[in-house]
Amino acid sequence: MGRGGQPKDRSNGPERKCIATGEVCPTGALIRFVVGPDGQIAPDIAGKLPGRGIWVKADRAALDRAVSKKLFAKAARQAVQVPDDLVPLIEAQLAQRVVNLISLARKGGDAVTGYEKVKDMLSKEAATVLIQASDGSERGKSKLSTPHGGRFIGWLTAAELGQAFGRQTAVHAALGAGGLAQRVVEEAARLKGLRVSNGGQTRRKGSGTT
Repeated sequence: MGRGGQPKDRSNGPERKCIATGEVCPTGALIRFVVGPDGQIAPDIAGKLPGRGIWVKADRAALDRAVSKKLFAKAARQAVQVPDDLVPLIEAQLAQRVVNLISLARKGGDAVTGYEKVKDMLSKEAATVLIQASDGSERGKSKLSTPHGGRFIGWLTAAELGQAFGRQTAVHAALGAGGLAQRVVEEAARLKGLRVSNGGQTRRKGSGTT
């Protein structure tokens, strides 16, 4: 699948209904929430917190609707507190999760950064995922293509991508076919819902579209 494609296996596994859109989606395309002991809504990005799950599609419009229409209280059947910064918090947690997974892939020798290293990995058909910073030079990014049958991730910032490789910034990265590649793609797909508009533009963090 090409740039911005969704992983096919996201349609497998258990499904839940989004409280904002009414859609029934695989849990991998949703964000789980629980009500904490203090009555505050807490995002459960990893899906491991105890308690009854409340599910919202990993999409900024759906999350905004769930907050503005007070749908969390309706789903929980009780009064709840929703943090003012809930959506930016979810975005930050998802981004950090993707960064951490890329970092683990790097430590396992399955991820490279730098234009020449990425180009070499692509030319050898050893890469399955091409990652390019949303704020990197468009001219430079256009010189590299998504691996045939592979995936493209283009909504991390250069600072975030750099963090995954222990440097200040990075614009180009590639992942091999190791076990973490699919997890990176799946988590990045959830982040995409918060960062990429329907027109394909990447939103600036904490603001509207670019």
